[in-house]
Amino acid sequence: LLTSFLSQVGHEPLPPTIGRNVLGRKVLYLPGFFTYARHIVEVDGKRGLFRGLTPRLISSTLSTITRGSVKKAFPLEDMEHVSNKDDVKTSLRKVVRETSHEMMMQCVSRVVSHPLHVISMRCMVQFVGREVKYSGVFSAIGRIFKEEGILGFFVGLVPHILGDVIFLWCCNLLAHFINTYAVDDNFSQASVIRSYTKFVMGIAVSMLTYPFLLVGDLMAVNNCGLRAGLPPYAPAFASWIHCWRYLSVQGQLFRGSSLLFRRAPVPAASFPTD
Repeated sequence: LLTSFLSQVGHEPLPPTIGRNVLGRKVLYLPGFFTYARHIVEVDGKRGLFRGLTPRLISSTLSTITRGSVKKAFPLEDMEHVSNKDDVKTSLRKVVRETSHEMMMQCVSRVVSHPLHVISMRCMVQFVGREVKYSGVFSAIGRIFKEEGILGFFVGLVPHILGDVIFLWCCNLLAHFINTYAVDDNFSQASVIRSYTKFVMGIAVSMLTYPFLLVGDLMAVNNCGLRAGLPPYAPAFASWIHCWRYLSVQGQLFRGSSLLFRRAPVPAASFPTD
């Protein structure tokens, strides 16, 4: 978790190494997950790998509890009057209703859990500047409220919600259309394929929506007084759209999306030839 977020921020304390891609061309590779993790252990000890874990666990717990409460308060059958027919090919209307219900649960749980997510991000990013500004959950809550007000707990919320909504709709609709029109009922393994379609679509769509996750996480630490949220790591962004545009111009909208094979933003043509 820490290595992934530090990669998102753009903190690269270790030099890249020269390698070759599948075409045999020389490229620069940034240190992978395990190398980065060893560096963190060398600097902070093994406990350093668990920076921000407590607020992250609280955030995940709040999210789970909230989803369960919303689902219990607004059951899908009662709210949407969805048919309980056990059809193999679910109607588009039912998919839209189910996705709308799931979207509502996700948005509410995101709003409730986001303040702890912000605290977790800031606890982790202190590794960059060796700061101790956010040392605990309660002290962090007091500091954010004092310095930024209530809105400080919700920085980066909008891109996160947009990413969640786009992910849900794309994943569910794509899975529905594939299962309905691309999978033949006469095929013996049709039911097995349908059971995995949504999972596979989730992996594909998550790459599409990754920039929203990146921008949301960066906004959570931007201009909050920590070194990683200030120049030269990043400008003080006026909004998440400003952050998106900046990353887009830099070609960094997918920064930190890979943990193992991370290419440095340097063209292979600039390398010396053998």
